[in-house]
Amino acid sequence: MSQAAVTETDRESPPPAKLPLLTLTAMVVGSMVGAGVFSLPARFAEETGVAGAMIAWAIAGAGMLMLAFVFQSLAVRRPGLDAGVYAYAKAGFGEYLGFFSAFGYWAGTCVGNVTYWVLIMSTIGSVWPELGDGDTAVAVVLSSVGLWAFFWMIRRGVTEATAINRIVTVAKLVPVLIFVVLALVYFDAGVFADNFQGEDYAGSLFSQVRGTMLATVFVFLGVEGASVYSRHAKRRSDVGRATVLGFLSVFAVFASVTIVSYGILPMGEIAGLRQPSMAGVLESAVGTWGRVFISVGLIVSVLGAYLAWTLMAAEVLFVAAQDDDMPRFLRRANAVDVPVPALLMTSLLIQVVLVITSFSDDAFDFALNLTSALSLIPYLLAAAFAVKIGIREDPRAARGRTSRRELTVAVVATLYTAFLLYAAGLKFLLVSFIVYAPATLLFVMARREQGRRLFSSRELVILTVSVASAAAGVVALAAGWISL
Repeated sequence: MSQAAVTETDRESPPPAKLPLLTLTAMVVGSMVGAGVFSLPARFAEETGVAGAMIAWAIAGAGMLMLAFVFQSLAVRRPGLDAGVYAYAKAGFGEYLGFFSAFGYWAGTCVGNVTYWVLIMSTIGSVWPELGDGDTAVAVVLSSVGLWAFFWMIRRGVTEATAINRIVTVAKLVPVLIFVVLALVYFDAGVFADNFQGEDYAGSLFSQVRGTMLATVFVFLGVEGASVYSRHAKRRSDVGRATVLGFLSVFAVFASVTIVSYGILPMGEIAGLRQPSMAGVLESAVGTWGRVFISVGLIVSVLGAYLAWTLMAAEVLFVAAQDDDMPRFLRRANAVDVPVPALLMTSLLIQVVLVITSFSDDAFDFALNLTSALSLIPYLLAAAFAVKIGIREDPRAARGRTSRRELTVAVVATLYTAFLLYAAGLKFLLVSFIVYAPATLLFVMARREQGRRLFSSRELVILTVSVASAAAGVVALAAGWISL
């Protein structure tokens, strides 16, 4: 491959590479199985016991399954919409909210990628103290080197990157599955019973469950992976199948990791474990080699998820630019179908957030919760769009009217994502708007390129709300009412 071909970033995109069902499913699994699963034991034990964890997984599993069904249904009914999360918001609620959805999803994936570097450095930090919990100067420098190494690899081609992701997806599931098996072998029914009620925690069972919700959002981010990459699918029907297959597989693994951990250690000890807490749980059961085994598996897993999420983030910016909702420079792709300007912008935001999180009290938890909060608005708009076309017949939808079952699924998915916004709390919503509001500059750039009016009356209302919320967030941070 010539260097000229790789760096030709000013040409229009060539016909996209086509991906089969297996690869699309691997994209979904690869997107979801990342840093989150290795942090689940401590994240849950900090909030609740076995009973609360079971309820939380039942709610999260049912809600996210409904959302997966929504993406499956919309992929069939509106096959002309690419980059699902963004495209559905725009089709249902206008260009400005569509832009917010695209930017929010993109920013959420970028912040999520920061958690990967933090967790890798924290893992190595158990044997190299200079890395601390992944938030020291040395950790930021090493993470930055890895970040830009991935940038240069991904820009070589989508087909090459997805092939690597398919291999890594298999490799990273092995340590997680072995963890579950070993935890069952060393399972202590007495410890499990003592952990059942979560009596060490103040507050109602509802408040305990609510406290786990952002953790479940984070680990399920990526369920829309096949939908985001829909323009590369060989068959549109494969997008929905890959979404549901990937979700069901990963849900079973995530719930198992959480529940079996309660049979190894008292939940107070699990809550106090250093991240990745899965490594600490296994070490207490089998010895030091358990921590080493999980730590190596984590690094492989996280690098694979980083690859998948970086591809999806760039894809969203690229498609939004093609639809004139982002500045035109983001619609360029090189000769091997990589949207290099979008990829560069993605890497730059990851770099900025990586530096910011080094000033946070808890870099990993902050980045994890902010990722979840940023992603909720795009999810809510996608689910609400499914409700909208279900209530009112859409002449552009395929396969006739929406069935009662599809409408019910869409309503449940909408209510679930609205509940998650409530569970996120005011702090992360305000911080999210600090990210959202300045992004309007990109929307203004796109409108000016087209010689169009900058905002309609309705869009001005949305702009006012977002700017006011961002201002409230800045004041709250400055006054110390909320902290990073």
